[in-house]
Order: sequence, then C-alpha cells, then structure tokens
Amino acid sequence: MISHIKGVVEEKFGINGLIVDVGGVGYEMMVPALDFEGVNLGEKGKYYTYHQVRENAEELYGFSSLMAKKLFELLISVQGVGPKAGIAIMSLAEAEEVRNAIANGDIAFISKASGVGKKSAERVIVDLKDKVGIPSRYGATEITKIGAVENETDEALDALMALGFTLKEATLALSKIDKALPVEERVKLALKK
Repeated sequence: MISHIKGVVEEKFGINGLIVDVGGVGYEMMVPALDFEGVNLGEKGKYYTYHQVRENAEELYGFSSLMAKKLFELLISVQGVGPKAGIAIMSLAEAEEVRNAIANGDIAFISKASGVGKKSAERVIVDLKDKVGIPSRYGATEITKIGAVENETDEALDALMALGFTLKEATLALSKIDKALPVEERVKLALKK
C-alpha cells in the first residue's frame, strides 16, 4: 500500500492528473481540482494517496491533506460511488466544505459534482451524515471557485487522525477549541477531552 508520495510535480494532464517524480520514478495520480490548480510544475508536493487495485488496472488518487484522503475513503464506501465520483465530489470545494455539506445534509451541493445524480447524492448524505462529525457552520454550501481559495488544511485535524481518531471523532474533539490557537495547543486540548 502506498500511503503518501513526496516529490516534484513533473507534469499536469487532463482535468486533474499529475505525474510526481520521486527519485526518478514518476507516479501518475488523479487529484481533486483545487489540488490540481494549486500546484505548479517543478514544485515539491506531498500527497496522501489512495491506491486502488482492480483486475485490469492500478490507479492512484492523491490528496494534499490526510483529512481529504479520509473523506474520499468514506465517499467511496458508499454504494454506487466509485473513485471517479469521489474525486468529482472532492473537486467541488475544500475538504472541510465538502465535509460540512455532508454534515448539513446539503444534497444540492453534492449533486453538483460531475457524474453524481440526486439519488447518489442522497445516498452519500444518508450513509455519511453520522460519520463526518458535526457541521462547522450551518446553511447551504457554496461551490469554491478554483484558484480563488488557498489550499487550507487543518493540521490539528490531520494530526488527530494520524493518531487514530476517525474523522468524526477528530471533528468533535476540535469543535469547541479556538482555531486561532497554535496547532500543538489545539491537539493537546483535544486529547484532554
């Protein structure tokens, strides 16, 4: 299993494909649209990967944060949602916005993903609403314009998930902790709860 790849982005192709060079070996992966737009050729990057092995193909899917990878894994656990649909949903906005839309039951937002209809969006909401944690804010989720938002990840959330917390547990643990505090302090406070 390939858990992450760290290297230089050598090529960008298609809608959201990257080739990352790691010590002379190029790894081809599909990434969400915001990760694709947020990286330039020749830049170093680290991508948490999901490695799918099928009878006739092996594919890598990359994410700039561990939270995004875990959310993607939850999405593809839903019946009828494969990796391509999962990437399409993750391409709608930052991972936290997608998580928040699921937590709020925002079917209209999820169904805006390419190849995801209303029935699939409803299934995603029903299956995952209780698994993604509480909403960080309420109301309809806006689609992020590609390139308009910096790639912002919650390092405290990633750290808790690396320590074995589920996405829901990590979200709940951090929900009442001030986001302005340093990452280390937020993690310590979350662990005390």
